[in-house]
Amino acid sequence: MSRNSRTAPRICPLCEATCGLTLTIEGTTVTGARGDRDDIFSRGFVCPKGAAFGGLDADPDRLAAPLVRGEDGELREAAWSEAFDRIAERIPALVEAHGPQAVGVVLGNPNVHTMAGALYPPLLLAALRTRNVFTASTLDQMPKHVSSGLLFGDAHAIPVPDLDRTDHLLLIGANPLESNGSLCTAPDFPGRLKALRRRGGTLTVIDPRRTRTARLADRHVAIRPGADALLLAAMAHVLLQEKLADPGPLAEHLEGVDELAAALADFTPDAVAAACDVDAATIAALARELAAAPTAAVYGRIGSCTVEHGTLASWLVDVLNILTGNLDRPGGALFPLSATARAPRPAAPGKGFALGRWASRVSGHPEAKGELPIAALAEEIETPGEGRIRALLVLAANPVLSAPDGDRLDAALAGRLDFMVSVDPYLNETSRHADVVLPPPPPSQAAHFDFAFNSFAVRNQVRYTPAPVPLEEGRMDESEIHARLILAVGGMHGAPPSAVDDLAISTAISRAGAPKELAGELTGGSGPERRLDLMLRLGPYGLTLERLLAHPHGIDLGPLKSRVPEILRTRSGRVELLPAPIAADLPRLRRALGDRPAPLVLVGRRHLRSNNSWMHNVGSLSGGSNVCTLQIHPDDAARLGLVDGATVRIESAGGGIEAPAEITDTVRSGVVSLPHGWGHSRPGTRMSVAAARPGANVNQLLDGTLLDPLSGTAVLNAIPVTVTPSL
Repeated sequence: MSRNSRTAPRICPLCEATCGLTLTIEGTTVTGARGDRDDIFSRGFVCPKGAAFGGLDADPDRLAAPLVRGEDGELREAAWSEAFDRIAERIPALVEAHGPQAVGVVLGNPNVHTMAGALYPPLLLAALRTRNVFTASTLDQMPKHVSSGLLFGDAHAIPVPDLDRTDHLLLIGANPLESNGSLCTAPDFPGRLKALRRRGGTLTVIDPRRTRTARLADRHVAIRPGADALLLAAMAHVLLQEKLADPGPLAEHLEGVDELAAALADFTPDAVAAACDVDAATIAALARELAAAPTAAVYGRIGSCTVEHGTLASWLVDVLNILTGNLDRPGGALFPLSATARAPRPAAPGKGFALGRWASRVSGHPEAKGELPIAALAEEIETPGEGRIRALLVLAANPVLSAPDGDRLDAALAGRLDFMVSVDPYLNETSRHADVVLPPPPPSQAAHFDFAFNSFAVRNQVRYTPAPVPLEEGRMDESEIHARLILAVGGMHGAPPSAVDDLAISTAISRAGAPKELAGELTGGSGPERRLDLMLRLGPYGLTLERLLAHPHGIDLGPLKSRVPEILRTRSGRVELLPAPIAADLPRLRRALGDRPAPLVLVGRRHLRSNNSWMHNVGSLSGGSNVCTLQIHPDDAARLGLVDGATVRIESAGGGIEAPAEITDTVRSGVVSLPHGWGHSRPGTRMSVAAARPGANVNQLLDGTLLDPLSGTAVLNAIPVTVTPSL
């Protein structure tokens, strides 16, 4: 490190693990990143993404100024004032002419990795009054929100495995050694799994691929893709039939145990074995081992969510935790309590959780958690009639690559919208269609607090890092971008951005029943900091921003604790074990017992050196295992006449793509695997590294019609495909 270098802490914003980093900075340039050994949560752990922080931060393809589309149809750099003037001119006029439903909003995963993305979108939606809201949740985690809402009355009450104290961990459809965890914030997930093994615990992995996580396991069960809910239902059946179910202290807060037993009566191990391609004895053993463990936790993720029965599988994960007495107890699955959560309220019945309060205009898809399926976005833009989406605001999202049938959506964005705004640092496959692009600054120039991920953390803690590098001249802070966008679409263009934060603060104080004078006591040099200070003060630990700033490596708030019945917000005030929508969907699962499996089905896979589509432009993360290949078992390759490394043609209902074959026995026979987030070959983008190695867009194999009906989540896994040598 040179004499002019300095170091600064920064929480990594590149995945859900939220590791602490120590940045080395020369002037205003990040020249290095390593794990922060003093971080109270991550203790120095860092993955390749965190180590590449500087490369992403300094990416020359990042936009440095707004882009505005001129009369010639071309995007050009413009002043911030011109960009917001254009938005204020177009969006309110469209709403005035066609109503609020003429505007759609798309929110991508990167929003939960920034303070602005967490704080401002709810205010934007309130200003627009549109129900046409689409997010990445209907491409990954919505089934878990829906099942939690139905079980506990709160779609955000998601229990996480108590990784550091459990004796038995069963993972289904999860590969945390590559993903670093999902809906389970755990720095050094690999180290935590190895510690489980060292203390004599058991790790079981259910996955059609022998992933890095599966190779670490005591038992790996190579299930047939898409059969997760059937296997979990059979395990629950064993617990109930063999009288192994013992909810423990949770029993007094349960309703529907007898009804559950009747509902699962047909899902015996023998009945589901063929559909799962897992023998009945193994299924029964999985259930008995779970019941016999001193403590245990079942954790399911993307692979069990993005299938036809994703909500049922998510529900059954918690059913198993409940029946074995492991929900809401140390060593099992517990509900975190973040520092910015509402202070605990007395246990009492709540409003519950409702599905289908409205439906999409064209296909009638029911809403879930206020969102419509992102797979329906193209038809809502294309189809004429009242309520057609004419304007689109896309915040940190790239649905042309991440949603099904990107070609159709690409055409809709290009030819059917009157106006489009993107908040994005890149000109990517989606933002290239925008009339205005508003680029946030590099992450080194932004403060960081994890509002969302602390709610899923395996240990209660709180950390805040101010921006380690001053905002570059000509840049605009992401929070100010969002605030000005809200003012522009809400008819208050020209008001100071602080007006948005002041309104949010006064509203929060009023809802909390706190004295109005509290607003004057808040500290912080920006609106987001003042809002954070308020949330900390109103939160369960009575913290302040000043205290966080005095602890730059974080404050440990202790291990997770039991929170039932406090967290329950069902109408009954109890855990509703068999909610009506779940019961109504079980016949569909029962019919799956007789389905004949397709000869070849496709599943996705995660890469440690990537995160969906938004990190493929970092040169230091490209290559190695981070490649877009079709993995296929040697037996299937031989049967189909495929050669390792040769280009193959993959076809399904939505279309066809080509990719190099990678022949490997890490994927079971009858299954092929292609990663998500690739396909950087469309013209008009400015992502040179990604374009040099574009890969194939796996979602182009999908036509977007196949959804999990309860959550509206696109079915991305267990898709029937054909694979042939490319001509």
